[in-house]
Amino acid sequence: MPAFGMDPRILGYLGRALSLELSAVQNYSTQARLAETWGLADAARRFKTEAAEELGHVERVIGRMLALGAAPNASMLRPAGVGRNLRELLEFDHAFENDLVDLYSDAVAYSSRIGDADSRVFFEGLLAEEKAHARELQTWLAELEVGAAV
Repeated sequence: MPAFGMDPRILGYLGRALSLELSAVQNYSTQARLAETWGLADAARRFKTEAAEELGHVERVIGRMLALGAAPNASMLRPAGVGRNLRELLEFDHAFENDLVDLYSDAVAYSSRIGDADSRVFFEGLLAEEKAHARELQTWLAELEVGAAV
């Protein structure tokens, strides 16, 4: 049930954010185990770190929803991205992070348009972190490319 006086689209953005962030936790946790299976200890550690960071986002989104008087409800989790090698995992992850960037960019723009400064600031924080994740994944992919050329 939407919080009294709260814009339903803001609550919609928060609900989608919760679904995507929980999906990210599931995704990175799955990929960490897969990397361990492949003997890629460094990659497994990196994926575990990403899962922990995404869990932090989940907690922030839940906290925001509760503060607004809304019951947190993730509507649907995406399947984890699995592949045949590390490159395929990272390509999936990069696309996934870009989906989060798109969601938060839209939420920031909408919050600004309706004059909801608190929501804008909240979504801007998550947007900056997801952009950083996307850049880190792009760098990791580039490092793999360099390593493959050697």
